[in-house]
Amino acid sequence: MNGPVRIALVGVGWWGRKILDVLQAAPEEIRVVRAVEPNVESVSAVCAEKDIPLSADYADALRDRSVDAVVLATPHSLHEAQIEAAVAAAKHVFCEKPLALTKAGAVKAVALCRDAGLVLGMGHERRWEPPIAELLAKADAGVLGRVHQIEANFSHNKFLSLDRNNWRLKPDQAPAGGMTATGIHLLDLSVRLLGPAESVLCHCEQLSSDLPQGDTVAAYVKFRGGGTSYVSASLANPFMSRFTVYGAKGWIDIRDRAHVESPAGWIVTSAMEGGPIATVEVPPAEPVKDNLVSFARAVRGVETYPITAAQLIDNIALLEAVFASALSQKIEAVA
Repeated sequence: MNGPVRIALVGVGWWGRKILDVLQAAPEEIRVVRAVEPNVESVSAVCAEKDIPLSADYADALRDRSVDAVVLATPHSLHEAQIEAAVAAAKHVFCEKPLALTKAGAVKAVALCRDAGLVLGMGHERRWEPPIAELLAKADAGVLGRVHQIEANFSHNKFLSLDRNNWRLKPDQAPAGGMTATGIHLLDLSVRLLGPAESVLCHCEQLSSDLPQGDTVAAYVKFRGGGTSYVSASLANPFMSRFTVYGAKGWIDIRDRAHVESPAGWIVTSAMEGGPIATVEVPPAEPVKDNLVSFARAVRGVETYPITAAQLIDNIALLEAVFASALSQKIEAVA
């Protein structure tokens, strides 16, 4: 394939508009050529300004021969059916997290894309944050030694202002507090570093809000190959994002200055065996764009998309066990 990958952006809400905005900086790699939004009136002016055809029907995008791929910024429960329809129309798929709400759903989505020879991208932009990417590279190279533990938090209170009928606040769409909104990114990174999970204990509480699915969640994960990860998230406290990895030869702590919606850089503190504790500041980057560009390059066949099929499935298997543990209040095995 020559030229930019032409995508239909499906869902032009809060995050869809973020995607639309950041892709203005990468027109040679990936370009929005169609938008789909059930609430057409809410985005008609935005799409008209950018000269992007807009309709309310997903089928319009699937019939459009100018569309190479779909980007799904849609409610979680729609992903499985939308991916199946995209594959039937021979469109590559980039899906916002979570891929599915069950392991079985993730297995099916991955198999459909694989068997059709289509690229499946995932909205785990945290992997493209420069300090996270550097951390992963160091871990892969053995610089940190055996990874022992991960401690991570990703919290914000952006959803407190949402109408309580919004799909992002419904327990059937987003169970276990902020786990599908923010915590899943940390589960993804944990799986990336430590492999498939074995079991999880999750506590989800409603402490200072009326959010029906709870506002505070914590999960303690044990991995099959050894090592643990503590992942926490709140939907009712001001923004905080921290990802810390402890290894036999050193540790790295990464803190975001601002939400990825408007990234403002990172503060990275680290120490290697025998050395001092050091702190550096990393300037802003746009990982949402960089993830989508990586997806586009994979569609064109010029690079391999770095989130593997196994990681996609293992992450959702862990997420499903988190949901079960949040209800049972017991340690649950990961399928």
